[in-house]
Amino acid sequence: MERNWAGNLEYRAARIVHPRSVDELREALSGDGPVRLLGTRHTFNDLADTEGTLIATDALPLEVEADAAAGAVRVSGGIRYGDLAPRLQEQGLALANLASLPHISVAGAVATGTHGSGDRIGSLASAVRAVELVTPAGDAMRFARGDADFAGAVVHLGAVGAVTALELDVEPTYDVAQSVHESPSWDAILADLDATTSLGTSVSVFTTWQRTDVADQLWIKQRLPFDADAAARRDTVVAGLGARPADLPRHPILGMPADACTVQLGEPGPWFERLPHFRLEFTPSAGEELQSEYLVPRVAAVAAIEALRGLADRIAPLLLVTEVRTVRRDDLWLSPAYDVDVVALHFTWRRNEPAVRAFLPTLEAALPASARPHWGKIATLSGDEVRRRFPRFDDFAALRTRLDPGGRLRNAYLERLGL
Repeated sequence: MERNWAGNLEYRAARIVHPRSVDELREALSGDGPVRLLGTRHTFNDLADTEGTLIATDALPLEVEADAAAGAVRVSGGIRYGDLAPRLQEQGLALANLASLPHISVAGAVATGTHGSGDRIGSLASAVRAVELVTPAGDAMRFARGDADFAGAVVHLGAVGAVTALELDVEPTYDVAQSVHESPSWDAILADLDATTSLGTSVSVFTTWQRTDVADQLWIKQRLPFDADAAARRDTVVAGLGARPADLPRHPILGMPADACTVQLGEPGPWFERLPHFRLEFTPSAGEELQSEYLVPRVAAVAAIEALRGLADRIAPLLLVTEVRTVRRDDLWLSPAYDVDVVALHFTWRRNEPAVRAFLPTLEAALPASARPHWGKIATLSGDEVRRRFPRFDDFAALRTRLDPGGRLRNAYLERLGL
């Protein structure tokens, strides 16, 4: 019995194969019946599911070919960020951002528009310079930044082919210091949300909605060097929120031990040991959980958070924690940040899927009609409604048809979207 990371989904696949080379991958793609690609299984819905063959990418050779002069690295699609980052660090290089956990594969994160946080930082997909893939027909294709279909081929939902490699932007390595502040006032946060989200390179607000006057925690990850005047201004804003510095390391979920979390208390360290919330060697977050996420335009974010405050008594019993983050706009057709700066409203739920799914229509109705769901998490919006929220969706549908005319990569998830 094969399940996803959270344990809420049992894959229906007749078989799961683990190709060890691109030739074996091509052979798996060319077989009979439907196929889907499987990464690190950190998807909470049936996006990666199929009744046919699941092709896991975990056995493909790891590749990391960095070119510091060009500011680029070519990596195998199946590599995890937690395995890539130390290799870059050894060469004095870094990525601009990471997700909250390093356990996810590069190809899977990019394909679903997964992100970290930062007013000036795009999703992980926005770092892609080129994507190389094999189509179900066995054709090897490469889409580079500037190509006509590049913006459609990056965030692709596993609907156009199997990614064999990606080229990513890199830069010289840098250090980050992470601090946690407790009990910031919601009224103060929402009075000037921009002032809060710009407190650091990467900022997260966590809350359980047990209280609606204050959030639980404010996490600030600051890229170094950081001058004294800027630090003083930051401290003034934090004090204005009524937040107090945490005296011990904290976990985003109240009451859980912080051993799994990256180093806090302002201690500097390499970028890849601070930008994620969790360490690679530990189970991230709570483990047995569900997740939903909706990304709303910044201009609608305050109203959206106020709507969540109004639903706090219904959210709290189902919830482990909510996280509020920011993502810079990009031009990738299926990115939740397509053409607009967004605020991400992330929900880590207790693993009670019937109750969560029963509540989600109420939550979704309270959010602005421009809110876009994360592709890999649980939502109950109709396929037509999701399509409406992505202006280039029909362009992507045409691209999918060209690259997989026989529909071998289709599954129930894609069919609900009209793909």
